[in-house]
Amino acid sequence: MTRASDLAYSKIRSFLLAGDARPGDQVTEEQFAEITGVSRTPVREAMRRLETEMLLVRSPSKRIFVADWSRDDIDEMFTLRQMLEGHAASRAASRLESDEIDRLEEVNKQLHEAVEQAPPDIVRFLDANRLFHGIITDAAHSPRLGQILAMLVEQPVVLSTARQYSVADLKQSARDHDELIAAFRARDASWAEAVMASHLRRAFHTFADAAETRAEAAE
Repeated sequence: MTRASDLAYSKIRSFLLAGDARPGDQVTEEQFAEITGVSRTPVREAMRRLETEMLLVRSPSKRIFVADWSRDDIDEMFTLRQMLEGHAASRAASRLESDEIDRLEEVNKQLHEAVEQAPPDIVRFLDANRLFHGIITDAAHSPRLGQILAMLVEQPVVLSTARQYSVADLKQSARDHDELIAAFRARDASWAEAVMASHLRRAFHTFADAAETRAEAAE
């Protein structure tokens, strides 16, 4: 990939994940070239990468659309995350160093602080959440696992959906992280895997319900 293609990919992906385009909207190379400030050739390469990640979909007539995630789509994504991140948490429980667990506590403190603000700081919450889960995935010491998760984690998790989280949902997420840290301190792989599974299942219902609410509001 060229440097221009990488730049286009980064900018278009951020545009899509921020919810600046509605699910189902048609998009074009020309539109993304204007947004990214690069020519159509690297934009075309970037769009093919985003099709692979299923953030963009191509119709039989070759038109490109922003992926429109159904509840079943989101359920499948979170089911896969539950399997993979549960496995990552299980592996990490016996591999995390004490200073890495301390780092998890520091990051989750930031997440708690974001939740306690009025209104909650969703961007800071998402940043801390992404870092927290990233530390666990890295500690699993499985490059293949990390590569697969990188394609799954943010697909249904867009900022516009996260803004519909209730304060109770955000606080529960922080408490789940607290329990994960306790499981890691205890070096209990089964406990860590179980907590991660329930954490992600709860997240599925929150995201799916928020997505449906957003779709109904747009009708």
